[in-house]
Amino acid sequence: MNTFTALRFLAVALLIGVVSDGCRTKTKTGDENEVVVDSIDMSNPTPADLNSDQSALFQTIMGESNNGIIRGVSFGDPVSKVRAGENFEMFEDTTDHIGFTHDTEQLETIDVQYYHANNRVNRITVDIYLNSPTATQQLWDAAKRNFTERYGAPKQEGAKSITWKKNPAQVTIENVSAGKDFGLKMSFIPSDKTVLASNR
Repeated sequence: MNTFTALRFLAVALLIGVVSDGCRTKTKTGDENEVVVDSIDMSNPTPADLNSDQSALFQTIMGESNNGIIRGVSFGDPVSKVRAGENFEMFEDTTDHIGFTHDTEQLETIDVQYYHANNRVNRITVDIYLNSPTATQQLWDAAKRNFTERYGAPKQEGAKSITWKKNPAQVTIENVSAGKDFGLKMSFIPSDKTVLASNR
């Protein structure tokens, strides 16, 4: 009886040893599998881009109409025309300008201000708030290409400002990025004062 019990004990011990070796083997195989998993992780798809396509964003800024200086508006146009035609959301309405804003899906913001005197548009500014220095440079490049085609060779004023001047507009782009805030400012003013007079 004692011998039989001892043999059973020995058999169980051997069985536990075999299972343990099997577990160790599985663990090693598991380690190899982990290497494979790591290599899969390295090929994960790129996370969603935080920036818009800047050429498309430039078109959103300029508007759907090819008429006028920007967004279908010309200098000398009545403010009532701006109110009727602008599809961005109005966010301010003061005695000298009205402002409209638009947020992209990537949470970039476009603010357009139409300045006026005697109820006629005499200056337009656009502030664009972006998510990265890359987006800022790409939008700068897209705007530079477009305005050069439209107004001719620009005048570079340092690394952060560029200006075109050709009737009826003087257009300036400024890189206003500072610290972790990124963006551009565009300004449109009449290049000839007679432009306003002719539109009255």
